[in-house]
Amino acid sequence: MSVLAVFARLVEHFADLLTPLFHASAAAAAIVLFTALVRLLVHPLSRAAARGQRARAALQPKIAELRTKHAKDPQRLQKAVLELHAEEKVSPLSGCLPSLLQLPAFFLLYHLFSSSTVGGEVNGLLGHELFAAPLGGRWADALADGGPFGPAGLVYAGLFALVAAVAAFNYRRTKRMMANNPVAVAGAGGDGGPVPGLGALNKVMPFMSFFTLVTVAVVPLAAALYVVTSTTWSAVERAALYQ
Repeated sequence: MSVLAVFARLVEHFADLLTPLFHASAAAAAIVLFTALVRLLVHPLSRAAARGQRARAALQPKIAELRTKHAKDPQRLQKAVLELHAEEKVSPLSGCLPSLLQLPAFFLLYHLFSSSTVGGEVNGLLGHELFAAPLGGRWADALADGGPFGPAGLVYAGLFALVAAVAAFNYRRTKRMMANNPVAVAGAGGDGGPVPGLGALNKVMPFMSFFTLVTVAVVPLAAALYVVTSTTWSAVERAALYQ
């Protein structure tokens, strides 16, 4: 049995459990539940990433001293900075792992609800809906079937409104964090200087949550539910961990 078929069975099992509560939208609720379980699994890594960011910020004064001490010897500076990170058990890029580990779950949902057959059989999950919107459909399908204010279009309108609210919250929080503690988001590479490209990334960072709107618009609704749930979780989680 393929990985996709096993995953389909898992979603169907969750949907069966939730049918008494959510009826025709049980599969959509199952996707939200699955997303929450994934986020719970990676939460320890998110906590570790938050600790790592605080630790990197605390190291900046020592790294500044090393830059002064080894200003004329870049190789010695790089070695000293690496030794400092190893001694303090701090990774310059530790915050990337939680996001990377979530990608397989997203791609599984994307492929599952983009496939007409799974394991040689008709994909029955494509017949499930969130209210009037098929989980295998996209925003373009909703626009073609009733327009933006049709039954399916209103489902997407609700998702877009939620994503916009979360993105606005993230924008304000990120701008405030970068203004109050620029060192914490600056990062440092192995030579004690900024990680290449991180400066440009920091400029874009406050706007990144708004890109979720594009993702929600173009992927199957099931994958969009994963994205919306995960994005909302991230906003609450980061607000709690990065106070």
